[in-house]
Amino acid sequence: MPTTPPAVRQVPSERTFHGDTVTDEFAWLAEKENPDTIAYLEAENAWTKRATAHLEGVQNTIFEEIKRRTQETDLSVPQRKGGYWYYTRTVEGKQYGIQCRVAAAPDDVTPPSTGDGAPLPGEEVLLDGNELAEGKKFFALGTFDITPDGTRLAYSVDFDGDERFTLKVKDLRTGETLADEVPGTFYGSAWSADGSTLFYITVDDAWRPHRVWRHTVGQPAADDVVVYEEADERFWVGVELTRSEKFIVIDANSKITSEVRVIAADHPTAEPAVIRERVQGVEYSVEHHGHRFLILHNENAEDFAVASTSVDNPGEWVELIPHTPGTRLESVDAFQRHVVISLRRDGLTGLRVMADGSTGTYDMEFPEPLYSVGLAGNPEYDTNIVRISYTSMVTPDSVYDVDLITRAMVLRKRKPVLGDFDPDAYEQHREWALADDGTKVPISIVARKGTPRNGTAPLLLYGYGSYEISMDPYFSIARLSLLDRGMVYAIAHVRGGGEMGRRWYENGKMLAKKNTFTDFVACARALVASSWTSADRIVARGGSAGGLLMGAIANLAPDAFAGIVAQVPFVDPLTSILDPSLPLTVTEWEEWGNPLENADVYTYMKSYSPYENVTKQAYPRILAVTSLNDTRVLYHEPAKWIARLRATAPEGSYLLKTEMGAGHGGPSGRYDSWKEEAFVTAWILDTVGLA
Repeated sequence: MPTTPPAVRQVPSERTFHGDTVTDEFAWLAEKENPDTIAYLEAENAWTKRATAHLEGVQNTIFEEIKRRTQETDLSVPQRKGGYWYYTRTVEGKQYGIQCRVAAAPDDVTPPSTGDGAPLPGEEVLLDGNELAEGKKFFALGTFDITPDGTRLAYSVDFDGDERFTLKVKDLRTGETLADEVPGTFYGSAWSADGSTLFYITVDDAWRPHRVWRHTVGQPAADDVVVYEEADERFWVGVELTRSEKFIVIDANSKITSEVRVIAADHPTAEPAVIRERVQGVEYSVEHHGHRFLILHNENAEDFAVASTSVDNPGEWVELIPHTPGTRLESVDAFQRHVVISLRRDGLTGLRVMADGSTGTYDMEFPEPLYSVGLAGNPEYDTNIVRISYTSMVTPDSVYDVDLITRAMVLRKRKPVLGDFDPDAYEQHREWALADDGTKVPISIVARKGTPRNGTAPLLLYGYGSYEISMDPYFSIARLSLLDRGMVYAIAHVRGGGEMGRRWYENGKMLAKKNTFTDFVACARALVASSWTSADRIVARGGSAGGLLMGAIANLAPDAFAGIVAQVPFVDPLTSILDPSLPLTVTEWEEWGNPLENADVYTYMKSYSPYENVTKQAYPRILAVTSLNDTRVLYHEPAKWIARLRATAPEGSYLLKTEMGAGHGGPSGRYDSWKEEAFVTAWILDTVGLA
């Protein structure tokens, strides 16, 4: 085992943009096929293993705690679709879920259950992830799509973690996997009404989903037809079948603009019809509802509004739900007699119900001060009962069926937490931090009751803050291992996310991106000021774009944190966004700006890019975790970052752990994921002296 961190050679590489020349001494680490690169990553893994060897016992203990609290043999609440109840089972000792169904009686609205996770009587196994993953280091399921008549299944698999899937078709009447096979596909698919035709998506060289294809079952993939190709590199495409099963929807989206096409599901060879031509800056999505299409849009509606247009002759948008500033409408789901709108207001999610033919609405009500709620699946169109998911920082994931007419809510299942778990032993709070510009930033907090409020408790502060993605309050079994050891857990709802509406997002992107970072630091300092913790007891954690946040605050306010966990971190954004050949770069220009063409954007990004701003200062302890096959944030970003930290500020403690056979989400099996979480948790506990 190594006794010192690995040495990494420096090979200065210069680049010049807008008259600015910078040197990147570790650029060669981007050469994935270079044996020296792999050797370096493996040496870093060996050093990380050596440096955390003293935590092996703690890691094993935490893994066993997660495992012991989890009901390993379990069954999701079956969901009705046509003549079947569909569900997923997990089995003790097996890494992956098993997709199943059982026949349903015609008028049965109560999902079947065995109560103990055992197979339901008459079970038909549709797909067993454990069998598919046999002998593979990685396994991920992409699409899982059953024909309207329930006779065929389209599914896709990835064995590398690079999110390029092989699409297959299974005949559910015979159990036979058909000869139909298409490599190199992306997420998303849609069946025609009769199940004879399958629509799917492929990506270009930059990993941008850009083509929608039509495949006829039983015909060679070579005969497949491109139905739509998106030429604008800012846009990506998606495809789905409406809940009504009447239309195939093809949507093209950039970060700020949308365009939607539809094809009648019973005429799959028809040309796609455009609902409305794209207008720069206008986003919209389409949901079919009887004689009309429902349009969720932001035309003159910053937080979005809902309109309708005729199915037979899409044109004018007629207002249905007007724009209300501060109430962000996020999605619209149509059922035969109702419409359900998912929204957020005052930093919390919500569900609003509208009966068909009415403009009156009501909002579902929930008792806790902090929670997250949303629709869960709901494949049936002709129903008065919808399935919702509900959780909070103290309430495990819960599934309810809601009668949209009577408003009655029936709890179908609450995720079991085994052992001596008592939700009343924990408490959740909402605090507010004051940002540098006077903005109030919400913080969600959970702690075990009795945790001292005198500044002595250690605290883990999580953040993301990009793409209008919200980090809503949620329950975690793994988190209990922190809380029960006296640690406080907090989420900083910083700008750049969507927690407080569209403006919250706009004020944390492009040339306002630094608000994300200063908000997070303000949250850390507010938690100290309110005696939740002290600066030398805070560990920050974030992943992907949240990893950019971690790298930025490491440079900006190293004194505010004892440690930082950066997972698949986007810590070299300037280099990546300057290279349009890299995956996703061009589509990202409307999120970060285009530093290739705009000198102001270049200067601004360079001023906050973690890799560009490493200096000789005292950094907190840093743990970076990445994956070799990640196509979203390439492995070399954290590899270069850790190398530069060691070269520039060698007195610090920096660890790099690379999953050599995984992608953006890390290890794929649930036990492997628990082991990874146990590793990170042990490092966090060690950083604050609790290991």
